Amino acid sequence: MTSAFDSQLFKNVFGTPDMRKIFGDTGYLERVVATETALARAQAQVGLIPVDAAAAITDRADASQIDLERLRISTENVGYPILDIVEQISAQVGEMGGFVHWGATTQDIMDTATVLQIKDGIDLISYQLDQVRDVLRRQAAEHAETVTAGRTHLQHALPVTFGYRCAVWLSALDRHAERLQQVRQRALKVQFGGAAGTLASLGDRGLDVRQALASELGLGEPEITWHVARDGFVEVVGLLAMIGGSLGKAAYDVTMMASSEFAEVAEPFVEGRGASSTMPQKRNPVSSEIMLAAAKLLRDRHSSMLDAMLQDFERATGPWHVEWVALPEAFLLAGSALSQAFVAFDGLVVDADRMRKNLDATGGLIVAERVMMELAEHVGRQESHHIVYAASQRAIEEGKRLAEVLVDEPRVSEVFDAQEVDQLTDPASYLGTARTMIDRVVTPSADHS
Repeated sequence: MTSAFDSQLFKNVFGTPDMRKIFGDTGYLERVVATETALARAQAQVGLIPVDAAAAITDRADASQIDLERLRISTENVGYPILDIVEQISAQVGEMGGFVHWGATTQDIMDTATVLQIKDGIDLISYQLDQVRDVLRRQAAEHAETVTAGRTHLQHALPVTFGYRCAVWLSALDRHAERLQQVRQRALKVQFGGAAGTLASLGDRGLDVRQALASELGLGEPEITWHVARDGFVEVVGLLAMIGGSLGKAAYDVTMMASSEFAEVAEPFVEGRGASSTMPQKRNPVSSEIMLAAAKLLRDRHSSMLDAMLQDFERATGPWHVEWVALPEAFLLAGSALSQAFVAFDGLVVDADRMRKNLDATGGLIVAERVMMELAEHVGRQESHHIVYAASQRAIEEGKRLAEVLVDEPRVSEVFDAQEVDQLTDPASYLGTARTMIDRVVTPSADHS
């Protein structure tokens, strides 16, 4: 093992087979060859190379026949893989091989191949994200009335529902789904500029070639060569980091709710999953823990990509190499986090009774705000605050329910009878507009999408 990403033990903890297929060596070489063959077809369209040459390059260039050991040695020596790839596929093509890589430079091919990887990676991330969103949409709807303690600073604040909490998680992922669609327009653009970006080697046909190449590959055409303006790649990784952060927030909530003291939820049971080597009773929230780790690691990859934006003049001296590590790993981490999120949320065990028990642990104090606001209509806001504050302190000190103390308070009992006090201190009756907001997220209308 050299890292968790290629470890036989950990690689599917910090990645998925589908994402690894896109960003692995084979996937990369396939997209490099796809770029070279598309370039030949584009140049034939505008009359720069013979049509027969483009046909031969397209038919005979084969990524699966590239000698990987030879390529490894060459890459270590040259610093880039493209030179030897061009030599190998030129040999495959035969007499027309001299037209491979016509007027291109190494970074044109590498960047465009990476854009093709990103395109497929975004498609996979979008699919996984939709799966997780569907699960959370179901959980939010099913638990729209499952009352639980809303917590601020890890203290009981006001009652909410578990469905509301799920809908908050979902709302962030919905926005990320929208961002994924938007980023395609900015980041999925072909890179083709020649040695310094000006396409000088192709004379007045350079822009025609670039347009045709973009069309061949199904990518956007940039207004100007972007090989030292890396904002598109950085935006993609930043979005992956945000997706990881949103999943990490949900995972943090789940790990807290799954603790023995709360015991409000549990990740789905699978024999042996989350087991301890020494404590037989343990059922650790493994998926949530992996999501939390991925969120932290994704932040670092985004930071690296931001650093790699600082490129000198028309060809960078080093920052580009940072991307070769950070970008693929970001996709692996995001894919892993989404995979784990689907497992955790799809089969999440929700204990509504325990939620209610925890809600009642503070004896009605969680709705002290409601009592204060209702009483304020009769005695004024400040006076009401003093009354309810004193009653709350007494309830804590004497170990009584808030309702018991309130009915003994003359300034309260002269306004509300015991039944009304019980109603005021029922958490289930103080949920504000939680249900309306859940509905807006679960089934968004045109006005609230």
